[in-house]
Amino acid sequence: MPKQSAGILLYRKTSQGLQLFLVHPGGPFFKNKDDASWSVPKGEYEADEDPLAAAKREFQEETGHEITGSFTALRSVKQKGGKTVLAWAVEGNIDPKAIKSNTFEMEWPPRSGKKQTFDEIDRGEWFDIATAKRKINPAQVTFIDELAAMDNY
Repeated sequence: MPKQSAGILLYRKTSQGLQLFLVHPGGPFFKNKDDASWSVPKGEYEADEDPLAAAKREFQEETGHEITGSFTALRSVKQKGGKTVLAWAVEGNIDPKAIKSNTFEMEWPPRSGKKQTFDEIDRGEWFDIATAKRKINPAQVTFIDELAAMDNY
């Protein structure tokens, strides 16, 4: 079965316009990557798991913050690698400097036999629509477009 993830597109309305909260993956593979590498906080879920509950859990695991509010389902997208991503938009606020991600362990450097622990998310940041579209995984731009169309941004 193809992998599926569920995530949260957190947004806030400011005097400068709509801002979107995105996260950057941790670990060595994304260390020097920026544009097209960011994502909504998300993670995989099991077939018998409620996707919105999984999205909320993943947001908490990747940011250290519980998310509540009025969630709006967005159209699912399929990423280049075949993974389907479901997302919900919700208005809220989070301090990017205060996020605390869960960790993962992997062999690094490759074939070294050494295990290292990395943050799943190394940082989060608020972006305006144009910047977010440049930073986010290209398949996820649809989430931004859909939210912006709903709120006429």
